[in-house]
Amino acid sequence: MPLPTPRGKKPVALHTRVLRLVLSGLMGALLVVSKQAMSGLPNLEPVSLLIILFALELPRETPGAITVFILLQGVLYGFGLWWVMYLYVWYLLALLAWLLRRMDNAFFWAVFSGLYGLCFGGLCAAVYLFAKTPAFALSWWLSGLSYDALHGVGNFVLMLLLYHPLRRALQMAKKQLRF
Repeated sequence: MPLPTPRGKKPVALHTRVLRLVLSGLMGALLVVSKQAMSGLPNLEPVSLLIILFALELPRETPGAITVFILLQGVLYGFGLWWVMYLYVWYLLALLAWLLRRMDNAFFWAVFSGLYGLCFGGLCAAVYLFAKTPAFALSWWLSGLSYDALHGVGNFVLMLLLYHPLRRALQMAKKQLRF
């Protein structure tokens, strides 16, 4: 039974809304599990890859998935100052990917993902501008540049290798779900 909607809007069945909510939760859980599976490797994680692909193929469910991911990361590791960084870096990545959604080129997305990984520490250091001092933020960012470089290279390689197969898989899943 469709729910009432504003004028001019197509009614969306309740089961579709529930399906989208459940899908967001599952996507968020996938982000956590995939990160945990690769946690033994320094700054090599598929989270950036998955968030970009989610933003491209399932943009309505992506904010919910990111929210689930961030909350579960806080539960697993504690809600410290590092957690505040997650409140904007992952949403920013999804927004940038969505804004660039017309691009369908694995190399473009590999470069984009690599650059985002390289800039990750700088984006995270912004918290320390407010919580500590600009000098602290700069030293924190500079001390982590080698990890940011690994993060960038890892993001680039994962995206280059997995962009096409994972994007096709998401497109096929969308067709089956009739989204």
